[in-house]
Amino acid sequence: MSAKYFNPYTDFGFKKLFGEEGSKDLLMDFLNQLLPIHHQIQQLTFKNPENLADTIAERKAIFDIYCESKTGDKFIVEMQKAKIKHFKDRALFYSTFPIR
Repeated sequence: MSAKYFNPYTDFGFKKLFGEEGSKDLLMDFLNQLLPIHHQIQQLTFKNPENLADTIAERKAIFDIYCESKTGDKFIVEMQKAKIKHFKDRALFYSTFPIR
């Protein structure tokens, strides 16, 4: 028997709910509820969430969702279900990719 529902806290569920072209309005509404007025998103484009390292010695990054707004602001959206020991380090590392 196949399941009717998916868990939005899983990687698959979060990307299925918010990371597809058909759910763009849902993602924008969700993010705009969290963002201050001066950072509201009017339009966004999904970008490739996988960023390969520049060299073999560097780490790569795979974001849950990577977007660009109409104004050119690039941002990542990450769902974190569990406490991760090095989350702050990873968040800082991931935050460098949109400005590279």
